[in-house]
Amino acid sequence: MSEEKKTLNFLEHIIEEDLTNGMPKESLRFRFPPEPNGYLHIGHTKAIGISFGLGETYNAPVNLRFDDTNPAKEEQEYVDAIKKDISWLGYSWANECYSSDYFQQLFDWAVLLIKNGKAYVDSQSSEEMRTQKGTPTSLGTNSPFRNRSVEENLELFQGMKDGNFKEGSHTLRAKIDMENPNMLLRDPLMYRILFKSHHRTGNDWCIYPMYDWTHGESDYIEQVSHSLCSLEFKPHRELYDWFRDHVFEYGKSEYPNPPKQREFSRLNLSYTIMSKRKLLTLVENGVVSGWDDPRMPTISGLRRRGYTPNSIKSFVETVGVSRRENVIDVALLEFKIREDLNKTANRVMAVLDPVKVVITNYPEGKEEFLTAENNQEDAAAGFREVPFSREIYIEKEDFREEANKKFFRLKIGKEVRLKSAYIIKAESCTKDENGNVIEIQCTYDALSKSGSGSEESLRKVKGTLHWVSVKHAVKAEIRAYDRLFLEEAPDSHKDKDYMDFVNPNSLEVIHAFLEPSLQLAEIGERFQFQRLGYFNVDDDATADKLVFNKIVGLRDSWGGDKS
Repeated sequence: MSEEKKTLNFLEHIIEEDLTNGMPKESLRFRFPPEPNGYLHIGHTKAIGISFGLGETYNAPVNLRFDDTNPAKEEQEYVDAIKKDISWLGYSWANECYSSDYFQQLFDWAVLLIKNGKAYVDSQSSEEMRTQKGTPTSLGTNSPFRNRSVEENLELFQGMKDGNFKEGSHTLRAKIDMENPNMLLRDPLMYRILFKSHHRTGNDWCIYPMYDWTHGESDYIEQVSHSLCSLEFKPHRELYDWFRDHVFEYGKSEYPNPPKQREFSRLNLSYTIMSKRKLLTLVENGVVSGWDDPRMPTISGLRRRGYTPNSIKSFVETVGVSRRENVIDVALLEFKIREDLNKTANRVMAVLDPVKVVITNYPEGKEEFLTAENNQEDAAAGFREVPFSREIYIEKEDFREEANKKFFRLKIGKEVRLKSAYIIKAESCTKDENGNVIEIQCTYDALSKSGSGSEESLRKVKGTLHWVSVKHAVKAEIRAYDRLFLEEAPDSHKDKDYMDFVNPNSLEVIHAFLEPSLQLAEIGERFQFQRLGYFNVDDDATADKLVFNKIVGLRDSWGGDKS
């Protein structure tokens, strides 16, 4: 056990200590509590991995709870998307819960706090409250309504619930300490009036509980043992405990186990923003096509881009659990998808920037099918047949009329091998009126077919090129993505807006030629286009029009190969 404990993260140490101190293992319960006001992004995968991972480690239930307390920003669409994302990552939850299911219980407890002199109705404007709350360096002052009688508070609070008052006219506040150094304890809001229809409760309520009041009490109702959240909630812990301790006096017969809050560092990624509000702005302004645009850091965007659950889980595990905020290089995420797809993605051939090659000594009208290995990393992947003919496409950058000795691709008078095919030699080329090469004339060694075992086939040449037969080529649209932001920390500048750093060239649409085996590729299927990168079939693809997304290049083009 001592050897095992060396590998425990600090959250696991907390749990082990609680178990050692007498907490029954069957009392362990965790939760993942998203607010359904946007799609989940890569930053959420750490919190998801921690909570569901602990559930797996300790064989403990994990609730998926939607903290749905703000109907102005929350929608059923987001609930559905969140459930889909978590399931896609491979996790399942014990119970699907909603804070809105607890609205009546929260209201009843709020009434008890009023009766015990621990909450009051304030009738100040939001601006007046902001002023009297003070600052981190100056004390707050009491609201002129702080000493209302219990009877008046109860009457006003019931009137708020019954819809008798306008929005902003009254709030319910906890009565704690207006001089507390922690400003969150300076009589925090518990309820506000909001005439908005809720996606689950409809118009049953016109007062809605604030997050700090709702969150901890929802944990308590669900008997969550360890409420795990990111570091920005650390200052909230004292308030979490204040609410918990007071409500425990009301609910301990039904809910015997009070939860504890503990914090970990959130996941920050370079060249990325992690604010759902800012991501929504990108969607609303048409910078991206939607929440699932493959340039977005949302889980749905990563899924559509072609990322795998395994690559994301491996990324989160590598980042680890810590107490300190840091920024992770996005190149690590890209490395993880390369690492995963290198093992699992079949190799195929596609030409994205074509130039025609005519093999002048190959018989006109002849075509043959050559055997190509699907994945040298996976023996079970087998082989496929690729058609070959007199005219093929290669990449323009793979040919130069003249080049130095370090250029191992096709040049006049030199040989290269065509992948899974023959050795060819460039003899001449044809140019247009602008001097651009539009056709290359080559000859081939008929005895050099790959895999034939002939002496000629074993001949070593330094360059190997991918290619596609012109006659058999399948047309496709390729969407090549670059990073959405040009700045490493786009939302960290005080004098500039993050939108100033949007990359205007984050999407390039390319019309390419593919080998015919890809005609039957299905949406979501991933491939390695040899020598080019990893690609997957986009949701927009149809039987009549193939569309591929570039997931990631074979090597890191941002400062060297990280693999």
